[in-house]
Amino acid sequence: MASKLVPFARQATRSLSRAAKQHQPLRFERPLSTTSHRRSEALNVHRDTPYNNPSIPFSFNEQNKKIIEEILKRYPPQYKKAAVMPILDLGQRQHGFTSISVMNEVARILEMPPMRVYEVATFYTMYNRDPVGKFFVQVCTTTPCVLGGCGSDKIMNTCREFLGIDHGQMTEDGVFSLLEVECLGACVNAPMIQINDDYYEDLTPETLKQLLQALKDSATVTGFDKSKIPRPGPQKYEGVQRMTCEPRPGRTSLLEEPYSTQHNRTDGEL
Repeated sequence: MASKLVPFARQATRSLSRAAKQHQPLRFERPLSTTSHRRSEALNVHRDTPYNNPSIPFSFNEQNKKIIEEILKRYPPQYKKAAVMPILDLGQRQHGFTSISVMNEVARILEMPPMRVYEVATFYTMYNRDPVGKFFVQVCTTTPCVLGGCGSDKIMNTCREFLGIDHGQMTEDGVFSLLEVECLGACVNAPMIQINDDYYEDLTPETLKQLLQALKDSATVTGFDKSKIPRPGPQKYEGVQRMTCEPRPGRTSLLEEPYSTQHNRTDGEL
């Protein structure tokens, strides 16, 4: 079989040699289609800035040091680097964002190469690589929120108009940051947003404006009554106030005791 293929191999070799000499492409060659590269430096590249560079010192306060000790007890000593995510989150909560100094301190505590910490901080979007406002507004614009209720397009536009900023920006007073994000997991109560650690669901442009105004006043008005801030969770929508994610018209199932093996049939057969 191999001997039968030799003439074809020699012919292909001569064709390649001839084409190389004449600088002509072979007939069976096809140009490769490529797409343009769109790299996001915000995710995987660090640039020193006056507010984010290794020369800025960072250390955990005494309270957080005790929390770190409790976190490390969850892992065997030889695997304490597995605690990198909760400790990064702790550093971000203390410092306001995950700066390069926070990452380096976490690497020192966990005795791991700083690059391993950088890999985690640049992979997960919950770590903010730049400063954010006191109220970090994250608007879900995935399909359920686009279609649910009034739609997330109206919610995003309301945020833009009220705050005067766009996606990825922070207000001049540092009170609000705005970000468009993917699914936050409260699809049944769409549209919704996340502000810091709280979810606000079943939103309309009107209820959103009331929420943002209350948050703004809580940060700028002296003596503001913080009880006036709407509670997290579902907001009143079309006159209905849901507690969690039950149907707005009311319960439609499990209205009576479900049948089970603990109940006998009434016809006397069992």
